[in-house]
Amino acid sequence: MAGPIFPWRPDNHFELLVDGPVFFPRMLAAIAGAQEHIDLELYLVESGRCAEVVIQALAEAAQRGVMVRCLFDHYGSLALGAEHRQRLIDAGVVLRWYNPISLRRGTRNLFRDHRKLLIVDQQWAAVGGTGLTDQFWHPDQDSSEWHEVMVQMEGPLVADWQMLFDRQWRANLRRTAWRPAMHFGLPRLPRVPATGDGLGRVAYADARQHRDILRALVRAINSGQRRIWLATPYFLPTWKVRRSLRRAAQRGVDVRLLLTGPRTDHPSVRYAGHNYYPRLLKAGVTIFEYQPCFSHLKMVLVDDWVSIGSCNFDHWNLRFNLEANVEVLDPSMTLAVERSFERDFAASLEIDIARWRRRPLWGRVQQRLFGWLDRLTIAVFGRRQ
Repeated sequence: MAGPIFPWRPDNHFELLVDGPVFFPRMLAAIAGAQEHIDLELYLVESGRCAEVVIQALAEAAQRGVMVRCLFDHYGSLALGAEHRQRLIDAGVVLRWYNPISLRRGTRNLFRDHRKLLIVDQQWAAVGGTGLTDQFWHPDQDSSEWHEVMVQMEGPLVADWQMLFDRQWRANLRRTAWRPAMHFGLPRLPRVPATGDGLGRVAYADARQHRDILRALVRAINSGQRRIWLATPYFLPTWKVRRSLRRAAQRGVDVRLLLTGPRTDHPSVRYAGHNYYPRLLKAGVTIFEYQPCFSHLKMVLVDDWVSIGSCNFDHWNLRFNLEANVEVLDPSMTLAVERSFERDFAASLEIDIARWRRRPLWGRVQQRLFGWLDRLTIAVFGRRQ
């Protein structure tokens, strides 16, 4: 496996934060209390009330002498207005853009930084799937349009997150920013401890060259004994993930998928994902489509093992994107994730074989069309993973 691998770290404290009205105030409080360093890495950043509040907090921190570094994906931040960009620079924030879009780059424009990471004073971190947009949090509202989670953590694991950020920060100055240095870490994926309390591990993906985040997921699914609950907003799983899910269900494991319902920002991706439903349903996998709003969760619970972060576990993400997930073994975290899943299952529509066969003709047509385009994409850009 190319690239360094992080070990399991003990003695960490984790807290699951569900939805923007919960995790953004925590993030803002951490920024306001920063004494020395703030590092922020994001994919989706758009001008609006959410960005206004966070940028103001970052600017105030920089003005009081805190070193503030922001690494934003260039494509994902195209909707961040010039006024907000200049405000950060004028305040003393060091702002870098990942892989700026350029016609001369051709297909290299497909490489994107999809990580979502905030580190404060090398002691506190938040990792998950949020962006800096009003869909995730509007300061004047107590609910959000997009359903998402972040994990707040303190302890030795934060040093590994700092190392991952610093590694990409330096690599960003290179022409091939998606190929950072590989001079640290373990030579192979570490074994998952049998039990854990406060155990955590940084799992990540570098575009094209490193996929320990995928291998950890497949290994967890293959070893699952009681339950495999997986939430993703864009269900285009790799071949290995699909096979592992089917085999787990066939051996009697409780396999459930929490997927987005009709409220989605990419309907074509949803219909392409429908192409994988029949074989999974026939194998015994239970599929739930979330109804209240767009579910943007990237969260996995296998027995007591938890993985949460930016990775959708799809073949597109794992070929072109930088991704980052936190893996956790901790009873309180496992319980929090379990309860979050149960609430979401209750708010979802279960798709069984009978309901699937009754889907409307227009849905069948779109499934065929976008499913074909998905297979074409794999044939052109990827390989079976």
